[in-house]
Amino acid sequence: MLDRSFRETLDRLGVARQRVLLAVSGGRDSMVLLDLMTRVAPERALALGLAHVHHGLRGADADADEAFVAQAAERAGLPLVVRRVEPEALRRGRSSRERPTLEEAARTLRRAALDEIAAAEGYDWIATAHHAGDQAETLLLRILRGTGPDGLAGMAERAESDRRIRPLLRVAPETLADWARTRALAWREDESNRDRRFARNRLRLDVLPALSPAFNPQLLRTLGDLAEAARTDLEWIEGLVDVAAEERLELGPAHARFALDGWAELPEALARRLVRRALRAVGLGRDLSRAHLERCLEFLRRGRAAGRPLRLELPRGFVLRRVDDAFVLAMEKGPDGIHPPGDATVHGRD
Repeated sequence: MLDRSFRETLDRLGVARQRVLLAVSGGRDSMVLLDLMTRVAPERALALGLAHVHHGLRGADADADEAFVAQAAERAGLPLVVRRVEPEALRRGRSSRERPTLEEAARTLRRAALDEIAAAEGYDWIATAHHAGDQAETLLLRILRGTGPDGLAGMAERAESDRRIRPLLRVAPETLADWARTRALAWREDESNRDRRFARNRLRLDVLPALSPAFNPQLLRTLGDLAEAARTDLEWIEGLVDVAAEERLELGPAHARFALDGWAELPEALARRLVRRALRAVGLGRDLSRAHLERCLEFLRRGRAAGRPLRLELPRGFVLRRVDDAFVLAMEKGPDGIHPPGDATVHGRD
């Protein structure tokens, strides 16, 4: 039964005697999550609350979703916080390269809203209703659009960095449907989930149903296993990067400082991850191509070599250059050189 495996999952994730904020849209999956969490909360001494994010995209239907979740919270005797966001505002005024899709904008604002609610209300975890189908869609989208090994890690069941738990991540959507039917749960249907203009919907409605019977009836489980294996490897690799970063990388609010020597001797994969970490820390992660990354690595590998260029120009006015006994990545500041790095620096992950 799902409730038994759900309890086992919470055991594995270490969720007990804590405050958990449930992200509830009113859809089937989030209502199953609410049902399961309210069943196990007393025995685990969990203090639950609900959060609902109104995206303002579906007019009266979105208003009805909000009212439905409010009624569910009242029936369960749980506090509810509603946050309204405007995805179109996040897209407005941006170049085509920097402008997120409507889906991406909604997801970004939803995550930020949940983070703000959890912080303001003192919750230990934010629980979302992502399931095995969502994980499979995420992996396939990343593969089709282009990703590296890290992208195969997919979503994590537990991520302390952003206080997320996804206790349904290994559960098939059919299992959730069976539970909802057995428990006679009510939920809201979001018609936008059937809009094939969105890539994720095309994957869920057309691609996955065709791939599974043709190649692997256990495709969702297979992709989930791949994500879990990739995430286990990633966690180990990031530990190695942390150690190397302590020795040769300093990250400030608007700059990164690299050790001058030793880049040519570093393993390619390690050097590449260190440079990526620095680029993300200054906000260049989305703006750099593979060619930019290769040029940064080549620049660092030359170290003290004579005759090399002293600066490398990067997108958005950033420059990587040799400064005394280090390389510094920062934004250009007029003709006199780069913006001086700030005093505060942190080692390790961005």
